[in-house]
Amino acid sequence: MSKPSAPGQEKRNNQRSVWSLVGLAIAMFGFAFALVPLYDVFCDITGINGKTADAPAASSMTIDTQRQVTVEFVAYINPGMEWTFEPEVRRIVVNPGQTQTINYAARNLTRHASIGQAVPSVTPGLGAQYFNKIECFCFNRQPLEAGESAQLPLVFYVDPELPEDIHTLTLAYTLYNAQPTATAQTQ
Repeated sequence: MSKPSAPGQEKRNNQRSVWSLVGLAIAMFGFAFALVPLYDVFCDITGINGKTADAPAASSMTIDTQRQVTVEFVAYINPGMEWTFEPEVRRIVVNPGQTQTINYAARNLTRHASIGQAVPSVTPGLGAQYFNKIECFCFNRQPLEAGESAQLPLVFYVDPELPEDIHTLTLAYTLYNAQPTATAQTQ
């Protein structure tokens, strides 16, 4: 038979267990909170997942007229987003270092104002770090009134340092509903 524990020992063991669980919960929350910035750093370093820079880039390099790269443009709409959204051109051929401007067309099909946010992705993933956006509608949320249309400009260049074996880059935007939720509005 086991000995009965001292009267205060069981209470101390319970308190120790509770504090251990609280500490574990706080550590798990902190780790989950840190995952997003860690993922962004990882993608910036490796070029994986087609993530492109969040800030405008400046073009001050020479144009490589000896080389051409095809840039394809794709648009997706997240389910539940009642807009049309498409590039005005599907593909262009550029010289690395050459600044180009294209537009995406968006239209709010609802009977109320709504806000969209486009999230870019470049494939192949290795090419993402060489695709530089100088001006992009993806840097900001896009509010449109009911039935309103807009041309959304994209000014970009492909860095001349793009590896020679990459001949085509595909820029895909996914448009999401960025409307604040009722919970966020009341806080």
